[in-house]
Amino acid sequence: MGHRWFKAVIICTFIFSMGAAALVVGAAPAQGGNPVVTIETDKGNIIFEMYPDVAPKTVARITELVKQGFYNGLTFHRVVPGFVIQGGDPKGNGTGGSGVNLKAEFNKKPHLLGTVAMARAQDPDSADSQFYICLGPQSFLDGKYTVFGQVTDKPSLEVIQKIHQGDVMKKVTVK
Repeated sequence: MGHRWFKAVIICTFIFSMGAAALVVGAAPAQGGNPVVTIETDKGNIIFEMYPDVAPKTVARITELVKQGFYNGLTFHRVVPGFVIQGGDPKGNGTGGSGVNLKAEFNKKPHLLGTVAMARAQDPDSADSQFYICLGPQSFLDGKYTVFGQVTDKPSLEVIQKIHQGDVMKKVTVK
């Protein structure tokens, strides 16, 4: 009887440790060393991983703008509950940008809760500095906008739901 109990404890310990390892690996904010952006707001931080493998020029440009301090002090000028929060416009009304348009890098990444993608006008190559973060799945946008990142951690996913129009990106950094 004691031998069976010992085997059961060993098996349960192994299964538990494998499950815990899977949880830790799944919680990693950046798989494969991808760049990670942190947006500091009064509601908390929004952290997202960028995808240079599917949108290399977009990631390079966003990284450049972040390092220049371009986004510091800008607002989330568009907030549509259940849809998106949008920021990156120095005019604060959806009509501004950095002055450099980006060629579209449409890819197979889906628009899920926390997906980060480039806002644009009707011209597919009109994205500049404005980006949006999805507040839920938006499959009708798939393949029509450049997805370049993903919010994955629970605290950040909670923060994006609290953002209101006019909330400020106090400081934006990339690592």
